[in-house]
Amino acid sequence: MQKEKPLLSVITIVYNDAKHIERTMLSVLNQTYKPIQYIIIDGASTDGTVDVIKKYQDNLFYFNSEPDKGIYDAMNKGLAVATGDYVLFMNSGDEIYALDTVEKVFACADGADIYYGETLRINEKLESLGPRKHLIPEQFSWKSFKYGMNVGHQAIYVKRALAQPYDLQYRLSGDIDWILKIAKKAKHIVNTQMYVAKFLEGGASKQRHRESLKERYLILQKYYGFWPNIFNHFIITMKSILKK
Repeated sequence: MQKEKPLLSVITIVYNDAKHIERTMLSVLNQTYKPIQYIIIDGASTDGTVDVIKKYQDNLFYFNSEPDKGIYDAMNKGLAVATGDYVLFMNSGDEIYALDTVEKVFACADGADIYYGETLRINEKLESLGPRKHLIPEQFSWKSFKYGMNVGHQAIYVKRALAQPYDLQYRLSGDIDWILKIAKKAKHIVNTQMYVAKFLEGGASKQRHRESLKERYLILQKYYGFWPNIFNHFIITMKSILKK
């Protein structure tokens, strides 16, 4: 008897991104893996984004367009309606790496709490910029993030039962807090050993970099403690200087 495949809830949040939303959607809708429920949360876009989404509305599990209180409020709306065994956030501008990626992810192992992989950065021309500056750890746990976010949220498949809502006190770096909470509870974490996502450079955290770094510092202090966090950020600073 063939084992039933897990249902994956893919959540895309978007606001005024008519230029990129279709590319993101097609990377999900055209997957060879079919037990996918696709959820799109739009923040009341006014630039034609909604018209693009509605072209594919019959293929969506859920679509809503209304004002929100920021990126993590929108993500929470998606989580609230997701009923899959796993959750993946693939926000507008980003893509699942290839059309057979989800199939390959779940073929790596059965029943993991988290599956993760590498992310390829792309620019506005969709040209490759190589992997993220922080290469993913060979083995990852909640302790893996002491030097920052080394696994992108679009490259992490999370068991929905472990996924709590995002903490709305954070505006730009809440994904680090969210992943750390999940990783602390996870027992079985699988490195897929492959690229699983494409990331469009230039998101909100890049545009408001200083504020993002301040939030990240406070989040990491919460998990690792005051003095270890001071030391870890000294290491981060030294690595940055040496790279330059």
